Amino acid sequence: MLEQLQKDLRKLANPQKAKILQRFFKTGKGEYGEGDVFLGITVPEQRKIAIRFKTLDLRDIQKLLNSKIHEERLIALLILFEKYRKANDLDKKKVFDFYLKNSKRINNWDLVDLSAHLILGDYLLYRDKSVVYRLAESKNLWERRIAVLTTFRFIKYNQFEDSLKIGQMLLKDKHDLIQKAVGWMLREIGKRDQEVEEEFLKKYYKIMPRTMLRYAIERFDGKKKKFYLKK
Repeated sequence: MLEQLQKDLRKLANPQKAKILQRFFKTGKGEYGEGDVFLGITVPEQRKIAIRFKTLDLRDIQKLLNSKIHEERLIALLILFEKYRKANDLDKKKVFDFYLKNSKRINNWDLVDLSAHLILGDYLLYRDKSVVYRLAESKNLWERRIAVLTTFRFIKYNQFEDSLKIGQMLLKDKHDLIQKAVGWMLREIGKRDQEVEEEFLKKYYKIMPRTMLRYAIERFDGKKKKFYLKK
């Protein structure tokens, strides 16, 4: 089944689109996605393949996650979510553990953003969340982004505390992918309760990286934006 999936993927390969994606996802030397290889396949096409091969077992999903090919890793995560979504509590825990074990293989921002909140976030919604704080303290960029994006699920249920605490932990993070992610989560909190977001901003906006702040205040009116941007 795995071999058929890989054959089907290669039939859809688009070298021209692959070149564009490799630039977009910063795969050059010294960039955050260095070494990532693209086939040039759209996400909707990948979703269709994931549904067709959703019975793939964890051993073969592991092989996909170990691949240098970006689309294979993304499809692995899409299949993993399908397994999680339909699993009982015991099997959900297996998927959760499998995801954590492979956190360093979830190594580009789209892979994180399409999966962290749906698997880790959902599993931890009403459970102990200490693992998210361990990820936030990681030296690995992708584990830190996983920590931030996991809280997106909590925010949807009006649980803001962990997003705010992790945002505070990462206030001085120098990577723009973390700054953008924290700003995005603050903005999501603001959609549900702007007072909570502004309480956080008033404490930290003067020391917050500009990128983070701009993402956080994106929905504010012009006057309020100017107030925060003045520092």
